[in-house]
Formats: sequence, C-alpha cells, structure tokens
Amino acid sequence: MAVPCITFIGGGNMCEAILSGLLKTGHPTSHVRVSEPFDQRQAFLREKYGIDVFGDNNEAVTGATGRISTAPVDVVVLAVKPQVVGEVVRGIAQSLQTTQPLVISIVAGVAIKDFARWIHHDSSATARVPLVRLMPNTPALVGEGAAGMYADADVSDEQKKQTEYVVCNIAKEYFWVDSEAGVDAVCAVSGSGPAYFFLVIEAMEKAGAELGLPADVAKRLAAQTALGAARMVLTSEDDVATLRRKVTSPNGTTHAAIEKMIAEKVPEGVRSGMLACRARCTTLSEEFGKL
Repeated sequence: MAVPCITFIGGGNMCEAILSGLLKTGHPTSHVRVSEPFDQRQAFLREKYGIDVFGDNNEAVTGATGRISTAPVDVVVLAVKPQVVGEVVRGIAQSLQTTQPLVISIVAGVAIKDFARWIHHDSSATARVPLVRLMPNTPALVGEGAAGMYADADVSDEQKKQTEYVVCNIAKEYFWVDSEAGVDAVCAVSGSGPAYFFLVIEAMEKAGAELGLPADVAKRLAAQTALGAARMVLTSEDDVATLRRKVTSPNGTTHAAIEKMIAEKVPEGVRSGMLACRARCTTLSEEFGKL
C-alpha cells in the first residue's frame, strides 16, 4: 500500500492522537494536513508537528500550492463535533466529489446515510464517496485505544487497508463490524467503556481512602490493578469467568466482596448501562439525521 495523504477536518484531541501516532511511525509530514478553525490551536499543531494546518476546510482537502503538502488527498478524517458535522460536510461536499477520497468519520451517533446525503446534496453530484465509520475511544490519547469500524459498500479492500493504517496508530485492538448497529455496540463496549472503568476506579479510590489509605495511594493501586487485570484478560488462555474464579477462594476475602457486589446488582447495572448507551446512539442518529 502506498503511503496515503491524510487530511483531518478538526484538530482536537483525537485528531492529535492519530496524527502523533502516524508521525511517530514514520508517516511523512508532506502527506498529512489539518483543518482547524482556532488560530491558537492552528499555531500549536503547526509548531509541534511541522505540518500544514489550514483555517479553511476545502483548502485542507484539496491542498494549496506553496505549502509542505501538495499531494492529492487519499483519506479525509472527520473529527468534528456532531452538532456541526452536517454543516461541515455540506461545506466540503464539492471538494470531496472532486477529489474522491476515502472519508473516515469518528463522529459518534451520525449514520453513513446522513453523511452520504450531505455529500451528495447537490442533485448534479453523481460520484459516490466511500465512507467508513470509526468508533475509537479516549485511551487512544495514550496509545492504548480500542476501536470498531464499519465500511459502506463503496469502500475498496485497499481503502480498508488505509483505514487500518490510520487506526493501528491509536488502537491496540480494532475490529471490522458488519453493520452500523455493530458500531453502536462498539460504542457501548469500548467507545464509552473507559468511563465505566473510571467510575469503578473512582469508587475504589474513595473506598480505599475510607479504609485509611492516602487518596493518591488508593488511586494508583486501583488504577494499576485495573491495568493488570486487563493485561491478564488479554494474555491468558483462561476466559474472564475462570480468571475471576481463580482469584475468588471460597469463603475468602474476595469471595465476600464479589458476593456483596452481586447482591448489589453490579453486573446488572453494567449491562443496563451499556444498553442505555446503545439506545442513546440510536436516538442521536435520529436527531443528527434531521440536520
């Protein structure tokens, strides 16, 4: 696969996570550019990474002469807020029609059919722009992300490889799903998942402090325990239930804790929360589909 030229629309934290990962692994600065509306953020990205940063979305897509990057765009990553994505995509629709890149959206809750509608809102537009929905998560910011991806029928095998080229820089685990409903399921598991673990670590930190530990000690113990448990899940031949049983001696200390958590319906609460997350994805899709 040839090195793709990648344009990011939106220069926020997730853009920076992908961008820094790409450059660390040798992606040339001549093959990446960013569009960012805020002058201060533009200057920061330009100075830190030595790349082209535009204030105009269309210039970022089509490229501008006299800049670092003049290569034709291969991939456009949409990394803007859901509330403005319709306006942004309509604004670059003609440029996308002209350049025909792969479009990867990391915007939560917005369906491919709506991106297609915004891109092809001009009745004279005939060429189909290939679209991928990507659901990353915030641990991407520290190189420990997880992600799910869904491609529409216009995405080629080569463009799937381009998507994986982008994703592997932020996610240790990433998977293709076979429907947009699968993207919502990924959101419920890993997209929103870090917040579930933050809630648990926060509760463990507070309980540890109540038990007499300094708050910072309780936090670090809880966080390292979560990290270690996750590593065991990913590397052990045992399934998760077996790992739990191995550390839960009958009538022991862990057994007492687990029994209490089950009695307090912690597992049911986690499941209900994930179902609520998926339901909200559906609602958001309906709301943003009206933009």
